[in-house]
Amino acid sequence: MALIELYYWPTPNGWKISIALEEMDLPYEVKLVNIGKGEQFAPEFLKIAPNNRMPAIVDPDGPDGAPISVFESGAILQYLARKTGQLYGSGERDRVAVEEWLFWQMGGLGPMAGQAHHFLSYAPALDPPQDLPYAKDRYRTEVARLYGVMDKRLGEARYLAGDFYSIADIACYGWASLWERQEQTLDDKPNLARWLDELGARPAVMRGMAVASDARGNITDDKEAQKVLFRR
Repeated sequence: MALIELYYWPTPNGWKISIALEEMDLPYEVKLVNIGKGEQFAPEFLKIAPNNRMPAIVDPDGPDGAPISVFESGAILQYLARKTGQLYGSGERDRVAVEEWLFWQMGGLGPMAGQAHHFLSYAPALDPPQDLPYAKDRYRTEVARLYGVMDKRLGEARYLAGDFYSIADIACYGWASLWERQEQTLDDKPNLARWLDELGARPAVMRGMAVASDARGNITDDKEAQKVLFRR
């Protein structure tokens, strides 16, 4: 089987795809896109990811055997699940449930947790510092609400879409694993804590999270990366 090219940097969105590829046992090669150095703006990368965001993939063995590129992490997860017949449930009702929670992550948990990271960690480290109590409280509170939604759901079912592990769980795991950085607590969210422990112990999740982990830097101390990422 031809190697899938994974355009990647070790972030919660990148982890979605490295974990999925490991879970699906698909052969792949990593093409690092150093977002702190602006490699996401390279013309050759923009050809496959016009929104200048990683991850993206190129699958040489796409539909009808022809190569295909896919950008946007949710679309990539759906593509890989359809390609392999894995992690998407066993019928239309399962797929609807998977897509509900996948899009919940794409439209809610990811953007809100990302803003929490920005205003709690990155903005206060800018020059000059942007320590904004309203923004910090707004996103900290919204992430807490979203984790409450997750906890309630995971009290009803083992996984987000039901009794089966799916791309919806993979989509949420990387973001939720950083709950401490988002200034959250799991003391009142036992179901979410159980889910995090269970997924974190999966060998494929551990392998996916480990991809290029040594390249993950501390943006709060990297003024050049701040200029690139926050256009300052």
